[in-house]
Amino acid sequence: MALAKLGAVVLDCPDPSLLAGFYSELLGGTVEVQDGWADLTTPDGQALAFQVAPGFVAPEWPAPEHSQQFHLDLTVEDLDAAEASVLTLGAKPLDTDDRSRTWRVYADPAGHPFCLCAC
Repeated sequence: MALAKLGAVVLDCPDPSLLAGFYSELLGGTVEVQDGWADLTTPDGQALAFQVAPGFVAPEWPAPEHSQQFHLDLTVEDLDAAEASVLTLGAKPLDTDDRSRTWRVYADPAGHPFCLCAC
């Protein structure tokens, strides 16, 4: 029997409203913003939250000498179409050159790495 249930994954960032908006455009759902915090609830009920972090330093990728802490794997049907969309939303490519792979790595506007993965 589980002791707890996952409520949300929370990302530190300099601007919770901005980052919640980015992920809302990417994943769908609704955003609620309050003092230094934003909650995103996706259409399937999953939760992603964002908290203001003074002095935030973005993860480095790839950087074996620095931990990336975590990354999100986001499943998409069409990698090329999804890539065009995330770049328009403000993502930055980190590892996208090998087009034979079923995944590509990007950074969100705050610098957190995420992967688009073909389903």
